[in-house]
Amino acid sequence: MFLLAAAMPASATIIGGNITSGAPGATFIKLPVPFNQSNPINTVGNNTFQSIHLYGFDEDQNIVLGGPLNVDVVPSGGLVLPSGATVASHYIFFDPAGTTSINGTVDFDSDIVAIITSLNNLVASDFLANTGVNYLSPGLRGLESGDSVTISGVRQIRFNTTASTPGDYVRVLTAYSPGAVPEPGTAALFVAAFGFAALRFVRR
Repeated sequence: MFLLAAAMPASATIIGGNITSGAPGATFIKLPVPFNQSNPINTVGNNTFQSIHLYGFDEDQNIVLGGPLNVDVVPSGGLVLPSGATVASHYIFFDPAGTTSINGTVDFDSDIVAIITSLNNLVASDFLANTGVNYLSPGLRGLESGDSVTISGVRQIRFNTTASTPGDYVRVLTAYSPGAVPEPGTAALFVAAFGFAALRFVRR
């Protein structure tokens, strides 16, 4: 069991962020899932935060795409990720109480593959959520004219928007994430496999 604990990664896939301009006192906050900062708790969308801060949380991790996926921003190449690509998903959002502008960066532990900013592509990629978080009013997403979320580094995005009701929400896809913690089912299988191997060694 000690070997198992040592083998499991402890770091997160969103590793930090910074607010460079906008609302005084605003910061980037990474949310653990489930989270209780929203009203009602563990929800996002439809004015559930009403805060000057920029937020993010990790969604499903290291998923192999079963079919092509349309995206809106890529480092290079076309705007369709191919079937068979492995991605980790992250949700970044800004949900202020009134019309507010913010400019900030968010950093990840693996290379950015794409950003999804449009309503139709967000809906089509919701299968990557798989977090237990309740996504309210999913049809009220996407960026308005003049807003932008861009790739500012191999593992960094820049979030530059003016938002009010109901906020701005985007999905960031990164490559295979070395910091992703195994899901419970995967961890259980690993424990079982390790246990069987240990028993066989003891019997020998």
